[in-house]
Amino acid sequence: MSLPGDWNYKRLEDVVSKNKYAMVDGPFGSNLKSEHYKPEGIPVLQSGFVTSGIFKADKYVYVEQQLFEEQKRSSAKGGDILMAKIGAQAGRCAIIPHDHVDSIIAGNCLKLSFDDNDTRFFNYVLAFDYEKSGLSEIKTETAQPAISLKSLKAYKVPVPPIEEQKKIAQILSTWDQAIATTERLLDLARQQKKALMQQLLTGKKRFNPDDNYSYLIREGFAKSKLGALPSDWKIELIKKHLWYQEGPGVRNHQFTEEGIKLFNGTNIQFNKIDLANTTTHISEDECIGAYKHFLIDDGDLLIACSGISVDRFDEKIAFASSAHLPLCMNTSTMRFKALNDGAVDITYFQYFMQSPVFKNQIRRQATGSAQLNFGPSHIGKCFVVIPSLEEQQKIASVLSAADQEIETLQSQLDGLKQEKKALMQALLTGKRRVQVPEAEAA
Repeated sequence: MSLPGDWNYKRLEDVVSKNKYAMVDGPFGSNLKSEHYKPEGIPVLQSGFVTSGIFKADKYVYVEQQLFEEQKRSSAKGGDILMAKIGAQAGRCAIIPHDHVDSIIAGNCLKLSFDDNDTRFFNYVLAFDYEKSGLSEIKTETAQPAISLKSLKAYKVPVPPIEEQKKIAQILSTWDQAIATTERLLDLARQQKKALMQQLLTGKKRFNPDDNYSYLIREGFAKSKLGALPSDWKIELIKKHLWYQEGPGVRNHQFTEEGIKLFNGTNIQFNKIDLANTTTHISEDECIGAYKHFLIDDGDLLIACSGISVDRFDEKIAFASSAHLPLCMNTSTMRFKALNDGAVDITYFQYFMQSPVFKNQIRRQATGSAQLNFGPSHIGKCFVVIPSLEEQQKIASVLSAADQEIETLQSQLDGLKQEKKALMQALLTGKRRVQVPEAEAA
């Protein structure tokens, strides 16, 4: 790729600091034994700290000062770049926070130090190359992908003048700050919704707080499984007020390239139906014939009932709309409709299924330890908590507003990330130049 006239490509080893330990890999790998671990001392930086592209360490292991001195060639400090060396995330990197005065890197990491060039700029270059190609040209494709120190030293990167490096890094850092702020707002909105669900779906928060509400522990199943609930709420089996159906086990030999699309659990992502990730169909003749009663209707509440943990089950619930139709159910999915008795609002029931009150029932009912695997027989033993229809609708309205806020923030976050990606493509290749004041460039 051609670069502006005042840019050039250089090997990374010619860009980093002149110190002979500016680019090193870690001394520890399988040789780091439990006897090296200490409750305090010098922290060991590991590849898992950068797998999100941002330095994030939840838990450290430490080594004593003497071992650190013996392996000081692999020391790292705040402001250096830490890169994952081995595994699926090989090539991922992030800047070590400045509060790390003395650290040492593990054997699954690489470290890069910069003096005369801008660290943030080259962190963006390496991060962009990873997102674009995974740094595939310097990875060894063995049992586990890996990046050797030798290949990283020879890796060529674009090098603009130093002041342009700084300006580009400053611009992209501003975008990172906007992304981080939006991520925090999104996380807060999700936490607030979770707290609201816990309060509203157990009656701890009511819409008329001046009323004299009371709580009681129900006898039988509800006593041991559902806990205290408002005395004016009913607890009844789901099957009394909702119709539900499990998808059929359509066989591979029945799949076609055209016809009616089949709905699978993987088509629900974060409470949205996405049919773009499957091309599996069944013929119209077969669907309208033997499988006619599995055709999904507008407004059906759909769930995935296998292949996901109980804790993430709340992500696998979504409503079908006319835009998704025609659509036929397949294995490991279920659909729900509220019966005409008017006892349960289907939108309220959607949120009830996301609540711990429901998930705890399923956790005890479901087969399989790591992932959910349940069906109509399990649902048939589960209870639904039933406030008045008016209160159900108010609960659904409040939680729907919370979902809308989350969706808006997610859309903003996706937009920021996409715009930053396009900006990186332009700035890091010199296709878009930045203005550097003459005083800075001199």
